[in-house]
Amino acid sequence: MSSPKRTVLITGCSEGGLGEEIAKQYHAKGLRVFATARRPESMKSLKALGVEIFALDVTNTESISALKAQIEELTGGSLDILVNNAGVPSTSAAVDASIDDVRKLYEVNVFAVMAMVKAFVSLLIASGDGCVVNIGSLSAITPLPFGSIYGSSKAALASYSDVLRIELAPFGVRVLVVLAGNVRSNIGGHYLPMPENSIYKPIEPEFRYNRLDHFHDGAPDRKPVVADIVRESLRRKPRAWLWVGKNWLVVWLISTFFSRTAFDSIMSKKFGLSKLALILRSRKAKTA
Repeated sequence: MSSPKRTVLITGCSEGGLGEEIAKQYHAKGLRVFATARRPESMKSLKALGVEIFALDVTNTESISALKAQIEELTGGSLDILVNNAGVPSTSAAVDASIDDVRKLYEVNVFAVMAMVKAFVSLLIASGDGCVVNIGSLSAITPLPFGSIYGSSKAALASYSDVLRIELAPFGVRVLVVLAGNVRSNIGGHYLPMPENSIYKPIEPEFRYNRLDHFHDGAPDRKPVVADIVRESLRRKPRAWLWVGKNWLVVWLISTFFSRTAFDSIMSKKFGLSKLALILRSRKAKTA
C-alpha cells in the first residue's frame, strides 16, 4: 500500500498573493493541499488545479472550528503542515494610525495565528511530524518608517513563534518563522495615502515615493521565494528563522553585527525624516 499524502493547510490563498503560490508549490510536490480564504471565488485558479478550497475567516472562532471539523474528517484526524499566511498591511506613521484599524490588523496578523495554532495543534501532534509555518516579515527586525503598526505585529508573531517552537518540541511539532522582505505580490494594492492632517505632510513626496510608488522596486518574484519556504518546511529539522525576499541579507548583517540604532540614520535619510528635521528647525528659527 502507498503511504497517504502529506497534508498542508494554508490561510490567505487569494489570487495573486503569496498564499496562492505556496498552495501551488505544495500541490506540485504531491501534498494534499487545503487552501483557504474569506472568499472561495478568489481561489478559482487553485480549484482548477485540483487544490481543495475552503472558506475561512481567520478572525472568527466559529469559522475556524468549522474548518477544523472538516479537515479532521477529511484526513482522519491529522495535519502535517499549517501555514499561517493570512495578513493585512499598514502604511502609516505611528501617530497617524487609527486605533480601530490597529486592532483589526492585530486580529488578523497576530490573534488569528494564535487561534489557528490552538485549534489545529492536536491534528499536528497526531501527524507525528507536524510543522507550523508562520509568515512573518523583515519589518519585525527593521525600524521601517511608516510601518510601525505592521512591523510590531510581525515582531509579536516572531516572539510568539520562538516560544511556540520550544513548547511544541516535546510533541514533535516544528515551528518555522519566515522573515520575508519585499516580494512581488498583490499586497501592495492595500496601501493608503498619508492623511491630510498628518504632521509628516511636508515630506509626503518622500513618503509616496518610498512607501507607495516604489516600495516594491527590485523585489523578487513569488516563485523562488516560495520555493525556499516550501523546501525549508519539508526538512526534518527546519531553521528557526528563514530569511527571504528583498534586502534580507542587508537586514541580517546590520541586525546581527551592529547596534539597534544602526538603522536610524539610514531610514531617516531614505524616508525623508532627516529632511523633515531641517524643515522644522528652519520654521522654528523664523519664528524665534
